[in-house]
Amino acid sequence: MTADSTALLTDHYELTMVQAALAAGTAHRRSVFELFPRRLPEGRRYGVVGGVGRVLDAFERFVFDDDVLSSLTDVVDETTRDWLRDYRFRGSIWGYPEGELYFPYSPLLIVESTFAEAVVLETLLLSILNHDSAIASAASRMTWAAGDRPCIEMGSRRTHEEAAVACARAAYVAGFAATSNLAARQRYGIPTAGTSAHSFTLLHDTEKDAFTAQIRSLGPGTTLLVDTFDVAEAVRTGVRIAGPDLGAVRLDSGDLAPLAHTVRRLLDDLGAHQTRIVVTSDLDEFAIASLAAAPVDGYGVGTSLVTGSGRPTCGFVYKLVAREDDAHDMVSVAKTSTGKVSLGGRKHALRRRDHSGTAVAEVVGLGEEPPSDQSRSAAPEQDRPLLVPLVVDGQVVGREEIASMRERHEASRAELPITARQLSRGEPVIPTDLFGEAT
Repeated sequence: MTADSTALLTDHYELTMVQAALAAGTAHRRSVFELFPRRLPEGRRYGVVGGVGRVLDAFERFVFDDDVLSSLTDVVDETTRDWLRDYRFRGSIWGYPEGELYFPYSPLLIVESTFAEAVVLETLLLSILNHDSAIASAASRMTWAAGDRPCIEMGSRRTHEEAAVACARAAYVAGFAATSNLAARQRYGIPTAGTSAHSFTLLHDTEKDAFTAQIRSLGPGTTLLVDTFDVAEAVRTGVRIAGPDLGAVRLDSGDLAPLAHTVRRLLDDLGAHQTRIVVTSDLDEFAIASLAAAPVDGYGVGTSLVTGSGRPTCGFVYKLVAREDDAHDMVSVAKTSTGKVSLGGRKHALRRRDHSGTAVAEVVGLGEEPPSDQSRSAAPEQDRPLLVPLVVDGQVVGREEIASMRERHEASRAELPITARQLSRGEPVIPTDLFGEAT
């Protein structure tokens, strides 16, 4: 596989299905696939869509070049390899835009094409969206718990090197202010932050020498890590060297809430009233919430974020929901396996809101468009459409700036009932109205 092709980021059976369908004469039947969650991760009240932009990037590089095809000689036959050589997706993809919220049975992607063109995208779409949405969902809970205090993503050393970049991007969409990852800065323009680790202090003969070197190089507005030895003494040393304009101190260990109070009093006594306190040390949304009353100015989050705070995947699935029959009509199809039911038919989706603008239901119905009489429970203007075109006739049309994704997430989250902010385990904060029946 060449460095640019994404075609082999897939499962073996995607291509063997194509081979069998080509031989059976069914590969070119018009088909509709849907990517959706049957449920939210256990205990979560809402989810956040992440990775749509990365999906579009990967989609454009999904080509079977000579290097890719040479690796498939013992996977599929020559007829199938010839078809793959000419592979181009010519259909359309609709989806929830990035930063939007989702609930059980939200049709996050609707892929319309031939069976063969659409089925080979399954693994690629699922791997990106399952991962990035898990990170964005965790990040959203953290930024909501943090309120106006900024969160910095610092998880690069706790995950795969490429996953680290995707995590930084997903976290930024969900409200994180910055990342420590420089590749995320280069690829996506995400602000980066960071100054020093404990090793920098230990490199020098004294903590004073370390702080002096850092402040001379980076200026008095830098952030000093003050818990290598004695915290109080480190704070005094830092202010003595940088003066009252010391930018921030970072606490990376200990009982953070009482320690933050102690450090704040000490900084104020030293005249460093504007010096901020940043805390790290295995934070998650629960730890962030517990620090709400502490004099903390920002949070650095690593391991918990890049592992989805205990929910590292969203459980999205990709199912055939409609296909062309022998009479060239489209018919609904659905899986009925116990515990893994899918719902046939092409869907539309709306976010229903009450007169105050608060979301009250996720409305999922059959057909490309909702019926014209939406007066059953809400005025049409209160039903916000959720699906947007991402790919039309094989061409990407859904690109947008990451700033728009961040704005969408903030606005969509603000529509939720206040109970969505609760971190305790619970059911989805709004029901899914599925074909007129709430679930």
